[in-house]
Amino acid sequence: QGKMEEGKAYSPDGVFAHLEMLEARAREAAVKQEEMERQEEKLARLKARVQELRLQRDELRAKVDLQQKGQLGKEGVVSDPAQPSARAVLEWKIKSIKAMLQVFYLTGISGKLTKRGVCFCISTAYEGTYLDSYYLDLLAKPEVQIHRHSVPIFIPLEQIAKKYLQTDIRRFLSVLSDHLNAYVGRRYQADQLQEHFSDQIEGTLQRNSLCNLLVFNYNVSSKSKTFPFNVRLLYGDLCCSLPTEVIVSCTPDAPASLAETAAAHSDLFRHVALHKAFCSFSSAEES
Repeated sequence: QGKMEEGKAYSPDGVFAHLEMLEARAREAAVKQEEMERQEEKLARLKARVQELRLQRDELRAKVDLQQKGQLGKEGVVSDPAQPSARAVLEWKIKSIKAMLQVFYLTGISGKLTKRGVCFCISTAYEGTYLDSYYLDLLAKPEVQIHRHSVPIFIPLEQIAKKYLQTDIRRFLSVLSDHLNAYVGRRYQADQLQEHFSDQIEGTLQRNSLCNLLVFNYNVSSKSKTFPFNVRLLYGDLCCSLPTEVIVSCTPDAPASLAETAAAHSDLFRHVALHKAFCSFSSAEES
């Protein structure tokens, strides 16, 4: 009976069952890691929201102070409360802009006042790794408009600006930051795959400028033979660094058991960063 169990453990079915168990554990660990990252992002958003509410409170206090100061003019003469002095209005605007810049800083967006407006810097990162910074020079008069920028041409900057720039600049910067962080996250994953798993990739990894479409082949071993898997990853949500559509296919002559492996890999690609998925593949094969 012991020999039968030992033979079963080293049979192809037993190996595949063991690999599936390891992949399930890796997937569970990746989901927990992703949940922790979401909690951290949520905490950062809440902190930013607190700062935003404090800013709104300070704005209301400033308006009340302006109205109170406007009621007493020179020598105690009562002036129009709706017409505060130009200097007081300018000071209030400068204070509000500085407070707004502090709020943005908590979310990776910083800025400084210029003679004609504001220059913003959007810093991007993925999984705690700092990547690139993009700059946006805005003019404040006669209306808010983009003067210069370093945003890649394939990022839909014009559409985002048309929708939010004149009505809600905070929303404009937040949406633009989401697009940029998702793009660099997708690009980072593709670069990591090429750098650390080139021995498993067959041929070249194909990707477009926006890195929202990746196509590549990689090898999977079964019964002392190697079979190529073809992968097509489509990122339909440009503000997300994980694919919305995953197609993993193998050659017709591949064993039927590899179809289950392809399905497991497809599920992993949907929930885990690309290079982390390949790390779990390698760990499973070594085990």
